[in-house]
Amino acid sequence: MRILVLGGTTEASALAARLANRADFNPLLSLAGRTRDPHPLPIPTRIGGFGGVEGLTRFLRHEDIEAVADATHPFAAIMSRNAAEACARAGVPLLALRRPPWTRQEGDRWIDVPSMEAAVAALGETPRRVFLTIGRMELSHFAAAPWHTYLVRTIEPVGDALPVPNVVAIRDRAPFDEAAEHALMERERVDVLVTKNSGGAATYPKIAAARILGLPVIVVARPRVPAGVEEVATADAALDWLERRHARTP
Repeated sequence: MRILVLGGTTEASALAARLANRADFNPLLSLAGRTRDPHPLPIPTRIGGFGGVEGLTRFLRHEDIEAVADATHPFAAIMSRNAAEACARAGVPLLALRRPPWTRQEGDRWIDVPSMEAAVAALGETPRRVFLTIGRMELSHFAAAPWHTYLVRTIEPVGDALPVPNVVAIRDRAPFDEAAEHALMERERVDVLVTKNSGGAATYPKIAAARILGLPVIVVARPRVPAGVEEVATADAALDWLERRHARTP
């Protein structure tokens, strides 16, 4: 069974590991290419975009793809919409593999917002020291509030993504440690944390550290999975879905 895994997440890597060396599956992992040095994975991998819905539809047909597992980041809304449209056009079954979102715990001081623009507004007019853990692609939104000081943590260099006077850039990659996150926020005198509700254990320590420090956390809600797309939360559940699909294939 020819499978396309849209990856870039821990869940995609876990699914790739489960598909490796399976004689009944012929998987291909696709990465967007935004991270320069992705970790090596145990199945064939392609890097780069498809060219929108039209390009992905052609790819599915040309490669004889029989099922697609969308294991992209929970905030990769455009890719997920394109996958849903392309799979519908090509008649290919699609599954969304999404880790569960974080939920508010006792002691959390969350400010839930629906968008990155709303996160900027929630910072207010008083200058603050803001810890941004939202990835490089979304940083430009915060140029609308240049009076804050921003501590920015990304995998790739920040470059000119956030053109404001006061930026402290940190390059690091998950998983993170709660004690280290606590120490970082204390050392940098962070007033507020801004994060996407990505879910997962690898980046949760910042949430736990903010709780202990009593810091407010602006939490951007994740986009919905496209209508009509089945969703599972684990690589094992995704593998079960693929096995059931394969069993029904003539």
